[in-house]
Amino acid sequence: MEQTPIDKTTILDVKPIRSLAPIFPSAPNFSQFPTPQGAPFVCAPPTGPFPSGVTPFYPFFDGSADSAHQNASYRTPIPNPVGRPRKTPNGDAAGSSKRGRKKGTGPTKAEKRKMKKANASVDRDTDFVVDTDAMVSDILGSFSLMEFSEDRRAEGDRESIGYVRLVFDLLRRKLMQIEELKGDIGIAKRPDLKAGNVLMKKGIRTNARKRIGAVPGLEIGEVFVFRMELCLVGLHAPSMAGIDYMSINKGQDEVRVAVSIVSSGGYDDNLEDPNILIYSGQGDEMSDQKLERGNLALEKSLHRGNEIRVIRGIKDVTNPTTKIYIYDGLYKIQESWIEKGKSGFGVFKYKMIRSPGQPEGWAIWKTIQQWKDGTTARSGVILQDFTSGTEKIHVSIVNDVDNEKGPAHFTYVPSLKYSRPLRPLEGSVGCFCHDECTPGDPNCSCLKKNGGDMVYAANGNLIAPKGLIHECGPSCQCPAECRNRASQGGLTVRLEVFRTKNKGWGLRSLDFIRSGAFIFEYAGEVVNESEAAQLWGENEEDYIFDTTRSYQPTEVMPAGFKETPKLPFPMIVNATNVGNVARFMNHSCSPNVFWQPVSRQNDKECDLHIAFYAIRHIPPMKELTFNYGIVSPEKSNQRRKRCMCGSPRCRGFFY
Repeated sequence: MEQTPIDKTTILDVKPIRSLAPIFPSAPNFSQFPTPQGAPFVCAPPTGPFPSGVTPFYPFFDGSADSAHQNASYRTPIPNPVGRPRKTPNGDAAGSSKRGRKKGTGPTKAEKRKMKKANASVDRDTDFVVDTDAMVSDILGSFSLMEFSEDRRAEGDRESIGYVRLVFDLLRRKLMQIEELKGDIGIAKRPDLKAGNVLMKKGIRTNARKRIGAVPGLEIGEVFVFRMELCLVGLHAPSMAGIDYMSINKGQDEVRVAVSIVSSGGYDDNLEDPNILIYSGQGDEMSDQKLERGNLALEKSLHRGNEIRVIRGIKDVTNPTTKIYIYDGLYKIQESWIEKGKSGFGVFKYKMIRSPGQPEGWAIWKTIQQWKDGTTARSGVILQDFTSGTEKIHVSIVNDVDNEKGPAHFTYVPSLKYSRPLRPLEGSVGCFCHDECTPGDPNCSCLKKNGGDMVYAANGNLIAPKGLIHECGPSCQCPAECRNRASQGGLTVRLEVFRTKNKGWGLRSLDFIRSGAFIFEYAGEVVNESEAAQLWGENEEDYIFDTTRSYQPTEVMPAGFKETPKLPFPMIVNATNVGNVARFMNHSCSPNVFWQPVSRQNDKECDLHIAFYAIRHIPPMKELTFNYGIVSPEKSNQRRKRCMCGSPRCRGFFY
């Protein structure tokens, strides 16, 4: 019977792929099994070779494929998957599919927003071809690359470590921003690995020479979010393996000894005592471990008695599927043995004891956790929450230094107070995005004011400093959870005002703060210059924030941190009688926090704010500091004070 020709431009009788029975080509001397399908479904490898009539598809086509099809595939971004954000290995949110919906129900509001984003990524007429090498060169150039010598690559110091980590983090966030513009946020692209590999190839690393013992310029308690960072600063060379070792000469022979280990929780390594670690050797969990490579190096270190750097990995509370890494200092192996693991096979165990006299690292994290759990009482607490519920997270006052009962009384407010309403800033008409503002959306007016970029990553962290950040505001139609409102949610970390030894009251966090994270805004009364001059005459400048000062970093910093803030008008804030936690931040010549002017779109009144962000990762219990800036020459002799920041780059004074 003659068959009717099939119109291949129309898809008929579509079936789930699991209902198709694939037929593979028969091997010699074997018969082909019958199949109920009318036409055979031939399975070919994605990269070829392809049977006659089968065309390869993106991204597996090769150079022989049709060139027009090739070019179109590269021009058109892949649509974003629909669903709630999921966390990628770098801790930033990406797309994932929604599961568990009841049968017959429609998409939720959140899913509709994601569908809009997916469609927007397809509709954008944008060229996604990016010259990564040029971008890297621009970033490196902004750091004054000539200052990073060959000697610093082999032997680092505090400045070179800070330089490498800042370059890595800025490059990683830029690469992540590019991938998001391509519409690839549903795929874990690992910009951390790409950034690390680029810097390694270009020689932007430090402490490249392997060594036993401490790493120059690295402080105990430093926190790393990515394993690649450990490689770049010379703390731990392997990007995957948990044991790093090196060869040393012993007479005529070479002996391998361990230099560092990463305890990432794969086995039951941790004990209650923060100075003791039971470390499990490396090997396949489904067979007995062997005394070779890293295990052998640990055994040799036991007999030699050399110190080993220990990096402890813990779950990231913001994303339980990933880890963060804490440098816990130097340990020595006290003993080793073999015991049966959970799978029933032999596992090498090494009891490691922390060398005495070192600053606390991992112990601080354990202590804070015990405070949270209520198993250990927090000493020196004067007041549990001096904000009286104004902030959604309590802010305590702690003094375990002297008998001071607390700072002088002031009225707590979460934001700036203007003495009189000011006119709206020019162009304060908000965006018309009915859902969250989408990166790369050419129709979003707020993104246009930021140069066409989404200034915040999916986790809310600032991608790069800017002269003025334009956030969505009351005049915008996007929802409160829009990413471009990152500074409007109030406190996100637990803070405490504490008594310092020589600087009065200071401010620190009980939580780990990521680089680029919004911390808080500066609150107080906005005053004019004549009012500020009167306050300075009364010697109350400790609680004056002056945006008219110049800010010249003493350390090697990227260009964005050197950019002069672009405020629409000079702003001076008096936080003496009215303010918030920001008033307790002390000056430092090597700060870990910086401020940015933020304009929120408001067509009824001026909505300008001063927001603070983390320059680098800030461990718990580390004091939060920022650079107070330099006053004009004619006023410099009137307000100079002795600086007690303790930085190697300290100017010796501040204003």
